[in-house]
Amino acid sequence: MGDSKVETISRLAQWRIDNFGPCQYKKSDPFKLGIWNWYISIERNRYLYIHIFPEPSRLSKEQPPVARFILRVSNNSGPTRKFYISPVHERVLRTSDDFVWPVDTAFLGRFVVDVEFLDLKACPGNGGVTRSIWPSDGKLQTVAAQSSLRCLSRMLDEAIHADLTIITADGTLKAHKAVLSASSTVFHGLYLHNGDEEDTSTIHMEDMFQESCKSLLSYLYGTIKQEDFWNHRLPLLSAANKYEIGDLKDACEESLLEDLNSGNVLERLKDAWLYQLQNLKKGCFTFLFDFGKIYDVRDEINTFFQHADRELMQEMFLEVLTILK
Repeated sequence: MGDSKVETISRLAQWRIDNFGPCQYKKSDPFKLGIWNWYISIERNRYLYIHIFPEPSRLSKEQPPVARFILRVSNNSGPTRKFYISPVHERVLRTSDDFVWPVDTAFLGRFVVDVEFLDLKACPGNGGVTRSIWPSDGKLQTVAAQSSLRCLSRMLDEAIHADLTIITADGTLKAHKAVLSASSTVFHGLYLHNGDEEDTSTIHMEDMFQESCKSLLSYLYGTIKQEDFWNHRLPLLSAANKYEIGDLKDACEESLLEDLNSGNVLERLKDAWLYQLQNLKKGCFTFLFDFGKIYDVRDEINTFFQHADRELMQEMFLEVLTILK
């Protein structure tokens, strides 16, 4: 990796500096995160000063980013690794003078600078509403689609002509065979091959709680809210895998990858293995090994290995060997 190259994954940018001396200045290559290109620069006087700023452009001038982020500086990986972590910062960034973090450290030579963006908003130059560039509620619907969704929502909420009862772990729900059949080949096969009306008017889903099942139905009816999806991602992922709802499974995988961090990466890796989520698995390995975050979870790794699948442990071992080559 080049000394000025910044690697990115999800909302994390990492710059590994191989050689930095006293009274020196370095600036990274531009890297893309969100809709802007960014730079990180460092300089040393008494402190180590770290700047982050967008690349000067028409976009950054007309819609400067409002960034909410955390920075971390660490020395070379190893048993004596030291960390300096900034508070959460949130501010408009236009130039290199808009933000600087002074770090009281004697780091020289090799060290790593991490920038984790918690949110990025575009600030309209005409005084309009500042909005996050990362979608939060998916309300990009035409008038006709919105009308259809309102009808489907009423069908579900008011059980209009509902012909299916779903028995969950802690309650029952009403739904429509046609909607479930159109959404899942598993449901469609159930109703196609079983002609007994009594048998097909009830479905048992005792492996889901009622609130999670409500979120599943809301997704199938096209009315799920972002908050409900976020709160029930893992039960939704399990249901999507069981009932072969591919688009929901993909959405859950993408969401789990998007907020990957040191606190959840091992659990995410187990989920990726359990449900065969190749992109999430690759993202976890990249986060742990390519970005060196395996050192952040060394206290939890022993417990993880005690419960991990043997084949997953072999994959992780091979990943380590690849890096050490």
